[in-house]
Order: sequence, then structure tokens, then C-alpha cells
Amino acid sequence: MEHNDTIEKQIERKIENKLKKTIPKVSKIFFMILMGIILAFLVGYIVMRLWNWLMPDLFGLTTISYWQAVGILILAKLFFGFGSHGSHKGKGKHKKRHGSKKCGPLRRDFSKWELYDKFWEEEGENAYKEYVERTKEEE
Repeated sequence: MEHNDTIEKQIERKIENKLKKTIPKVSKIFFMILMGIILAFLVGYIVMRLWNWLMPDLFGLTTISYWQAVGILILAKLFFGFGSHGSHKGKGKHKKRHGSKKCGPLRRDFSKWELYDKFWEEEGENAYKEYVERTKEEE
């Protein structure tokens, strides 16, 4: 009988642990959905207030209702797109990969550039001046 009691207690603990994990997840999801709905209503209200404040005075247009403001937002999303999600992510990664290939050997072997400043101070400027003089004489 003791064995059955311990098994039951283990099962109860497992169920309690699952509930402890799932209840916060469910409440987070519910809260996010609720916040999304509130945000959607708030954005529609702000668009309506801005339209009714600016458009009649600036352009002589009539005032609009809340649902007309939401309709304008939906039309704007349809006409101008839904943002830069999705397909652009792959292009950005491709550009980054392609950009890192530029000057690849030079970036990997920086030891060749350690003495560049010293070389330019000692020989580079004089060598450049000699090159300029030679090209002027050839012309």
C-alpha cells in the first residue's frame, strides 16, 4: 500500500509542476492578446482624433468615426505594406556574409599591416613623391 501512495504522490507532484509551468504561460498569452486588443483600439482612437483635429482645418475634409479610422489604417497597411518582416531577413544575412568576403585575406592576416604607419613615415611619402615626378615627366 505504501508503494501505491508514493506513486500517487509522485503523479500529483508532476501534475502540480506542469500546472505551475502552464498557468504562467497561459496567463502571459492571455495578457499579450489583451494588450494587443487594447493597443489596436488605442491606435484607432489616436488616428481618429488626429484626423478630426487636423484634416477638417487643413484640407476642409469631414470628421470621421472610430471605425472609419480603423478602416483607413487597414487600407494604409494594404497599400503601403505590412512592414519589413519575413523575406528581408534572408537578404540581410546574405549581404553580411557577402560583405565579410570582401578583403577576406587582408582582414585575416593583419600582421602585414602592423608596420604600415612606420613604412609610410619613412619611405612611403618619398616613394609617392618620386612616382608623381616620374608620371609628370612621362607626360
